[in-house]
Amino acid sequence: MRSRTLLVLLLVVPFVDALFLIYVATRLGAALTVALVVLTAILGMLLLRAEGRATLARVQRKLARGEPPTDELLDGGLLIAAGALLLTPGLVTDAIGFLFALPLSRVPIRMALKKYVVIPYIDRETDGFATGNVYIGGFPSGGDGDFEGFGPGTGPGGPGGPGGPFDPDGDGATDAGDAGRTRSAGGSRSDDVVDVDFTVEEEDRPE
Repeated sequence: MRSRTLLVLLLVVPFVDALFLIYVATRLGAALTVALVVLTAILGMLLLRAEGRATLARVQRKLARGEPPTDELLDGGLLIAAGALLLTPGLVTDAIGFLFALPLSRVPIRMALKKYVVIPYIDRETDGFATGNVYIGGFPSGGDGDFEGFGPGTGPGGPGGPGGPFDPDGDGATDAGDAGRTRSAGGSRSDDVVDVDFTVEEEDRPE
């Protein structure tokens, strides 16, 4: 589906660009239209040069700190696409190229690419290990106090779950007080802990 969408865009955009050029030429004249196309290409190349240097500097700073330059690499890809669009004769492609080149419009495009393209691709290639979504769906419940993702007997009312015999107070955690109450409920002594006080006397030393 994505390849078909890309193919349709590659066919539609040049066609729309040619129609728009013809419309502008009928309004402004052929000479002004050509001058406008050349001017937008020159301005776009100057903008790409400045943005490319700034992006490269950010990549170097992140690499020096030991951080992955993910956003900067996406910016570099968008700037390469912007250069190709700006070099293509046409006003529609130049407008799209400026959207990819200008920082204010490039940031939301980069965020959308990262959210809907990069992260799903990494999840698909690593089976969720890269983003931590390995067991996000949990495990099916088996009943009798089984809790999804934690094995049998760990659900509410189960032996290891909240309210079970190993967690009488129902707080979901088995602590020392729960263990004492569990031993009391089973008929054994609840005061198994014996406090022993040690007194260490300092030996008499000869003066």
